[in-house]
Amino acid sequence: MNDVLGNIRVVLVGTLYHGNVGSACRAMANMGVKELVLAGPRLCDDAGEAARMAVHATDILTARREVASLAEAVSDCAFVVGTTARGGLYRQHVKTPREVAPELLRLASGGKVALVFGREDKGLSNDEIGLCTHLVRIPVHPDYTSLNLSQAVLLCCYELYSAMGVYEPPVEKSPPALAARKHKLADMWRAMLLQIGFMKADKADHMMQGVQRIFSRGVYSDDDVSILMGVARQADWAARHGGGVRPKGSTRSGGGHAAH
Repeated sequence: MNDVLGNIRVVLVGTLYHGNVGSACRAMANMGVKELVLAGPRLCDDAGEAARMAVHATDILTARREVASLAEAVSDCAFVVGTTARGGLYRQHVKTPREVAPELLRLASGGKVALVFGREDKGLSNDEIGLCTHLVRIPVHPDYTSLNLSQAVLLCCYELYSAMGVYEPPVEKSPPALAARKHKLADMWRAMLLQIGFMKADKADHMMQGVQRIFSRGVYSDDDVSILMGVARQADWAARHGGGVRPKGSTRSGGGHAAH
């Protein structure tokens, strides 16, 4: 993974604002991309804003290179990917970042790939587009097509990282609740709701259909069932003993894994 991402270079052309440079560094760090080159920057504001916006990605900011032109920035790159929001004769072969990401990762496994972003006010010139081997356009709502520079960097780098398939979402530690456990939970709540006077016996079947519907939509894991069983036990105990908290050492309390 690191070898491929190490061959991705973000190039910002003619950048105007230090804050966008810093924010771009942060976006790159989020997605594991480390190399930044500024091509012909025209920075015109407070230099300290870059570090403030980079937050914990100041290593990328500090290691950035500055060169005079896009041609110099990509001279050692085998593939150059330009980003463009504008149309025109030379910009018709664009793809979305999601479409092109697998190919770019494949190309990056064998050489440097530059991901190029244009000026905040007018993007890349036609001459600069001519240096690109690929063009991408981020899909946006037609009523407002302008993206902040760092947002564009984040979206493109996200698609590359996502296409690597290395992210593993967290999984529920508790196993799925078995049907028998869910039936027992419903029985406990039925008895508890009757005990505390929430419903009457002649309405219990009808009311429990609604409760069961709630459980079916939201009670997924065995831990979920244990917690709700504990609530039923404690409410039943409180109703039988005139309120209060069940003393320590009594039959199982209502929390977590203990209530089975």
